[in-house]
Amino acid sequence: MPCVFLTHQLKVLSGATTWLSSKIHQNIISKFNECWVPDYAGSNNISGDLGHTKTSNYTLKYIGPLSRFEKQNHSYKYNILVLLSGPEPQRGYLETILLEELKLYDGKILFVKGTVENEQIIVVKNNITIYNFMTSAHLNTALNESDLVISRSGYTTIMDLAKLEKKAFFIPTPGQFEQEYLAKKIKQEGIAYNCKQDDFKIELLAETKHYSGFKSYGFESDFKDLFSLF
Repeated sequence: MPCVFLTHQLKVLSGATTWLSSKIHQNIISKFNECWVPDYAGSNNISGDLGHTKTSNYTLKYIGPLSRFEKQNHSYKYNILVLLSGPEPQRGYLETILLEELKLYDGKILFVKGTVENEQIIVVKNNITIYNFMTSAHLNTALNESDLVISRSGYTTIMDLAKLEKKAFFIPTPGQFEQEYLAKKIKQEGIAYNCKQDDFKIELLAETKHYSGFKSYGFESDFKDLFSLF
């Protein structure tokens, strides 16, 4: 039975040991029939060095970014959507920083804390509507109804925002080399601004006007061809 390895990390960033973590990961990948990378093959891609290597001893197929969301034609209901995720305590630290800074913002904000609990809780504080979590369908609508998204720069989130062609402001999780790399890459390409967690100030939101936001790449995966392997 053919087996496929799905990853965007052909290069695994781990600081000084990146060469070792990448070599170990690539050795694992080589044991599979194919490696599918959720990105574009050319220079106009999302993952950069993470998902692109000069040489490989395994069969690579670039299948295009994957996202559970769909672009919809909605007028903007919110100026900003804050979408939090990731492990504690960093998620909680960023929540505290953003709630403190954004209370000064003159606009409508939807704030999704990313804490999955038994019951959905909605709290309204002046200009900020706060959800502890949202279902996928509700979040799909919220993303389409928001002008700017503030979030971590994880690869799944970036694929979602690219699919929806959103403007973004990224705050990488401290110590996560991949998120830091992706945020830097996207900033250099003029797509989205970023800053360190402890450096966030409301005034930095003005920088987003100098960045284009994500644009459609116009790529559709040929899943019939991909799954012909099986």
